Amino acid sequence: MGMPITLEVVDPIVSPDDLEKVFAYFVSVDETFSTYKATSEISKINRGELPTAEYSEDMKAILALSEQTKKDTYGYFDIEHDGLYDPSGIVKGWAIQNAADRLKAGGFRNFYIDAGGDISVAGNKDGKLWRIGIRNPFNRSENVKVLALTDRGIATSGTAIRGQHVYDPYNPNMPLLDIVSITVIGPNIYEADRFATAAFAMGKRGIQFIEKLAGFEGYMIDAHARATFTSGFERYVLHS
Repeated sequence: MGMPITLEVVDPIVSPDDLEKVFAYFVSVDETFSTYKATSEISKINRGELPTAEYSEDMKAILALSEQTKKDTYGYFDIEHDGLYDPSGIVKGWAIQNAADRLKAGGFRNFYIDAGGDISVAGNKDGKLWRIGIRNPFNRSENVKVLALTDRGIATSGTAIRGQHVYDPYNPNMPLLDIVSITVIGPNIYEADRFATAAFAMGKRGIQFIEKLAGFEGYMIDAHARATFTSGFERYVLHS
């Protein structure tokens, strides 16, 4: 889907073949859900070429999860826009979570998966928690915070890289200009990713939405480079 994927497994039993299997899985997800590929299943659906009865099981699952997320976010998460489906806001976290589950099923306990800035971490690296930086959206060469995480998912939704690609379903023609990024830490990357997208669509109210979610923390940066974060966020911050 036009994004880099990084995988690091530090368990000594890992082999190149183990890593290739994970990348092959991501390729298969891309072939199904990429809106950039004319041959993908989602592109065929958007062109009206594929009847509902012929949808793959993965497609049915994503559409059902998208509808549930729409309900969970009071309508702020909506993959349908102008009559077309774009499930990117949920597919990425879902795919990363599936890849993490596959690694765990293979006996791996210490790993890091990053797909386009959405990250799943398990275990540790060199005896320490995984260190994850939150990039400054106004200066991508620096981090505004460095976090220490394990067995969590962290996802960022914003405009620094892809521009205005998230919209408010209640005001679809108005660009989201009051915030530039929101980062969400959740119990897994699927949950963090779907709520980060919805929270960004809410604008400045998004951080309040994350505050009320049990088991989640968030860090928002507004258009004036001011940060607002949830009450439990600081416990993840690595202080030098």
